[in-house]
Amino acid sequence: MSKYMIQLDKKRCIACHACEVHCQVKNGVPASAKPAKLVSVGPDMAKGKPRLLNLYMSCYHCEKPWCVPACPTGAMTRREEDGVVYVREELCVGCKACIQACPWRIPQWNEATGKVVKCDYCRDRIDAGLDPACVTGCTAHALRFVRPERPAPDEREAYGKRILLRQP
Repeated sequence: MSKYMIQLDKKRCIACHACEVHCQVKNGVPASAKPAKLVSVGPDMAKGKPRLLNLYMSCYHCEKPWCVPACPTGAMTRREEDGVVYVREELCVGCKACIQACPWRIPQWNEATGKVVKCDYCRDRIDAGLDPACVTGCTAHALRFVRPERPAPDEREAYGKRILLRQP
């Protein structure tokens, strides 16, 4: 796994989607492409009160990412020093193989460039010691960029499954 992680404090999130907007602006992608996205489920009733469940989905930067070997040109790559998976735009031919290979459908199609874009934790920013744009732009301070020493793989897997199944 990557040595980084973006965590969402569900109690602070107000579903304003500022995280998505800051990500899109920083990456120069159209509204149709969301390298990282906020998924809201509900509202529904929980213990007699209305509840909205928010889940923040960015790339998991897998230890053995399916998207990397699926890419025929080597555009999708993983940095060994920190595990960040990113797209080398100059090598991307727009075949979308990485989109199909990712079980989370994290790589997104950028219709403006005809290439794939995905969350790379704003690697230029983290290399400069800054937080990713989504974290910096979160109006409710619900996102936190952490560098866990060793995240429990089963915890990350369980979180991913909850997102897929849309469960709290």
